[in-house]
Amino acid sequence: MKKIGRLDRPDNNGSAQMFSNPVLEKISRTHISIPIILFVVISVVSFYYAMTTTNIGLVVGLPVLLAGIIVFTFVEYMMHKHFFHMEPDTPVKDKLQYTVHGVHHDYPKDKDRLAMPPFVSAFYALVFYVVFSFIMGSYALFFLPGFLFGYAAYLGVHYIVHAYQPPKNFFKILWVNHAVHHYKNPDVAFGVSSPLWDYILGTLPKKDK
Repeated sequence: MKKIGRLDRPDNNGSAQMFSNPVLEKISRTHISIPIILFVVISVVSFYYAMTTTNIGLVVGLPVLLAGIIVFTFVEYMMHKHFFHMEPDTPVKDKLQYTVHGVHHDYPKDKDRLAMPPFVSAFYALVFYVVFSFIMGSYALFFLPGFLFGYAAYLGVHYIVHAYQPPKNFFKILWVNHAVHHYKNPDVAFGVSSPLWDYILGTLPKKDK
């Protein structure tokens, strides 16, 4: 099992101080609504330009948008499994892994560190747009809103499962899987917004008998 956090914290409460510089410490935190709003706004603008500056109709554009959502769930899964949970076998990787994700496992109830700071999120959106445009040209204007909507949904779901009690309906599985990932076995349940790829790739938590 990979080392994820560093502290033996039975209550998992509190918040870590990541930086001694108070400015860096302040900007390392963000309210979850800020990146969600940012991604939604960028998605709306991209979709508007897709409709007004391209000859791609909704018959094609909407499936491309849906593909963006599905691709995001795969990227979410792979990033969580292979980057956030990388083997910290060097000092650099150990520091990187703890900074981007290990601290969240030590302090999962710290609501200010459930998303990247806004300037990092904006940079991500720009990189996604450049990459998607290079790969698919004008179709990127439809694909990007789907991808960023998936990202926003992931952030929202991740916040909700940490901030609220599980509902008494089929969405409860998201709470259960993420609780297993945090408190029982960090090597399963890498999908936060959807268990789709855990199911396909065999990393769903095993049901207790």
